[in-house]
Amino acid sequence: MAELIQKKLQGEVEKYQQLQKDLSKSMSGRQQLEAQLTENNMVKEELALLDGSNMVSKLLGPVLAKQALGEVRATGGKRLDHITAEIKRYESQLWDLEGQSEHQRETLAQLQQEFPQAQATKAGAPGKA
Repeated sequence: MAELIQKKLQGEVEKYQQLQKDLSKSMSGRQQLEAQLTENNMVKEELALLDGSNMVSKLLGPVLAKQALGEVRATGGKRLDHITAEIKRYESQLWDLEGQSEHQRETLAQLQQEFPQAQATKAGAPGKA
């Protein structure tokens, strides 16, 4: 009985560790998106200061290519929409992972309580395995 609980406990600990890794990876991804969002918002603010007479260039490899201001603003808006949607997706994923992690913690706590009891039962009944 104690060996069975010990194996189950080990498996649950591995699941919990994997959840923590996934949670950390998702948090890192969300932080990167937050940085991109801040950067793109700054670009949007700078573009808002320009009028039609200003020239806008885009770096394509080693060359600066001219682009229409309206096109740049539209592309920036789409990029902001995409980043915002990805942040929401990451937040949802984080929420799910945190819930799974909490459930896993409860399972581990219960198994940790059962393990000493099973060992005591095993020690109290010699000749039984």
